[in-house]
Amino acid sequence: MKVIKKQRNSRMCAVCGLDNEYGLRAPFYSMEDGSVATLFSYKAWHQSYPGRVHGGLITAMLDEMGLRALWAKEGGEFTYGVTISLETKYRRPVPYGVPLVGTGKIVKDSGNFLTAECAILSEKLEVLANATVRYLKLTPQQIKEGVNEHEEMCYLIEDGVCEIALPQ
Repeated sequence: MKVIKKQRNSRMCAVCGLDNEYGLRAPFYSMEDGSVATLFSYKAWHQSYPGRVHGGLITAMLDEMGLRALWAKEGGEFTYGVTISLETKYRRPVPYGVPLVGTGKIVKDSGNFLTAECAILSEKLEVLANATVRYLKLTPQQIKEGVNEHEEMCYLIEDGVCEIALPQ
């Protein structure tokens, strides 16, 4: 599927923050169908049991993809929000040290609330974990007074990714 636009990365987010040495530093892409995708890999320090990623870090990625799916749908980082519920289903062990694919799509957008369906896939596009995430839309100032979202979401590093294989 064709990449329409690369999304910005933040400074310290555990999932996308480029200044966070223990984070995933994941890139995110707005796709031609209005969804979001990411190509990423967990590290050994993200493990629970040997060879497996901690469930909380799996859920963190699923959570991140949901709001970024809204940005993909809208065409930019215009709307922010906070998670109000998240139901994760762990289908298979998620390994670290291997390429993974993440996807997210908005399935409902009603005023102040939105719902996203997100998944983490193996390189062969098998679903390893998926989630339904609900958000309350808020401005950055409602989330944290005095925050400058342009200063926090400051990195836009093009990487030449033009297409990502996704399930149909």
